[in-house]
Amino acid sequence: MTFALNCPVCLQPLQGDSKHLECPERHSFDAAKQGYWNLLLANQKRSKDPGDNAEMVLARRNFLALGHYQPLADSIATRLAERAAEHPSPRILDMGCGEGYYTCRMQQQLEKSATDYQLAGLDISKHAVKSACSQSKTITWMVASGARMPVADASLDLITVLFSRLMSDEFCRTLKPGAELLIAYPGEDHLIELRELIYAEVRHSGFNPATVLGEQFEHIATEPVRYRFTLPDQTQISQLLAMTPHGWRINQATRERLAELNQLELTLDVCLARFKRR
Repeated sequence: MTFALNCPVCLQPLQGDSKHLECPERHSFDAAKQGYWNLLLANQKRSKDPGDNAEMVLARRNFLALGHYQPLADSIATRLAERAAEHPSPRILDMGCGEGYYTCRMQQQLEKSATDYQLAGLDISKHAVKSACSQSKTITWMVASGARMPVADASLDLITVLFSRLMSDEFCRTLKPGAELLIAYPGEDHLIELRELIYAEVRHSGFNPATVLGEQFEHIATEPVRYRFTLPDQTQISQLLAMTPHGWRINQATRERLAELNQLELTLDVCLARFKRR
């Protein structure tokens, strides 16, 4: 075990091997049979089964496997590798990694450029992390809370946060001074065609990560990733609905109207923002 993890109970360093970890206070953790670490404490759960459930994880994995989001994943992985190349042995965390699609793309890009790196993925959903384990055995996967990450202070060179909540204090605690955040969040036109079919009035969020991160982080740059793609049949339309929050919100009449579509042309509009810890 080379990734610098802290005990989620007492926050002291965890030591061990690929099967067992223990802290100086004798809190111990065994790796799950799939290979991940469950470092989520019962008092950190807001529900019995937090995060994405098994059905949502499967829908997302099936949809992402179709390749519609591959140009986005490649853009993220390329930017990450560029930043990683600035560090001799970068330690990288993908916070809110889900089923690992983007994390594995990062690993593939890092393999081409970084001679030595450590990559971990963290998510609160046990179902998502189990799925991620089947995609890569060399990434450190963990079920844990993003609000209290079991990661050592000032140990990370890079954190990626892709469509997940921003935890400014935790990012500041775990990143080295001058280390970077790479954030992906939806632009105003992301899946606009689908949203116009679902909602009577499409609202723009006006989201700005700088307002959430506050004075602890300096904004470096933001670039758009924007392109159009087509879902050619009802199966893929249903898969997309199942993996987005929009699918949870639609009423039966809207669902039936969408079920009549033979294809759907969509806009991908995502912002990639870089921030540096002050």
